[in-house]
Amino acid sequence: EQHGPHLPLGTDGLLAAAVAADTAAQVGGLVAPTLSYGYKSQPKCGGGQHFCGTTSVDAATLIGQVRDAVREFARHGVDKLVIVNGHYENQWFLIEGIDLGLRDAKAADPGCALQVMRLEYWDFMTPETLGHVFPDGFPGFALEHAAVLETSMMLHHHPSLVRMDLLPDDGPADFPPYDMYPSRTDWVPPSGVLSSARGSDATKGRLLAEEVARRMAEAIATGFTRPST
Repeated sequence: EQHGPHLPLGTDGLLAAAVAADTAAQVGGLVAPTLSYGYKSQPKCGGGQHFCGTTSVDAATLIGQVRDAVREFARHGVDKLVIVNGHYENQWFLIEGIDLGLRDAKAADPGCALQVMRLEYWDFMTPETLGHVFPDGFPGFALEHAAVLETSMMLHHHPSLVRMDLLPDDGPADFPPYDMYPSRTDWVPPSGVLSSARGSDATKGRLLAEEVARRMAEAIATGFTRPST
C-alpha cells in the first residue's frame, strides 16, 4: 500500500514484523514470515486503491491465507499464536480467517489446544505517549496514515528506507461521515498522506516501538493464561 512519497510500499508489513520481533524477543517467541498483501486500501485510512503501487487482495483471498496458516500451525502442534495486524483494513477478514482456521483444526483434532491472539499494534500506544509525540493534539489513528506515527517508527526500525527529503506536508484530510462507491479520489490528498508527517523523528519512533513491544509482551503473558470460555 502506498505510504506517500517518503515511505516504502511495504511499510505496514515492515512495521508489523518489527514490533513482532521486538515482542518475541521479550517473550521467547518465534516470528513467522509476514503475509505482505492485505485487503483493499480505503480512502479514509489508507488513501485508496487508485494510487500507483498499491497492490491488494480480495477479502476471500486474505481470509483463505489466514485460515490455512492457522490450520497449519495447529497441525504442527503450536498452542499459542499471535497475529499482529499492521493494516487497518485487514481486521474483520483476519477474524474470519482465524475462526475458520480454528474450526478446521478442531475438526481434524478435537484435542487441538491452539489459542490465537489477534491485535493491532497501535492499540498498545497509551494516551500519555501519544501526548508526547503529538503536543498539539493527536489527529487519530485513521488520519495518521503515512504521517508522524508510521514515519517515526520507520525512522527507528528502517531509517535507510525513509526519504525525509520527500516528506509531504499535507494537512489533515477532511472526510465526510460516509463512504461512496466508486471511491471519490478527490477526497484524498494527492500525496496519499492523510495528515502532516512533519515532526517525525527516530526518537519518537523508538518511544512508540518500545512501548508497543512492552505492552504487547504483557498482553501475551496474561492473555493466554486466562481460561477459555
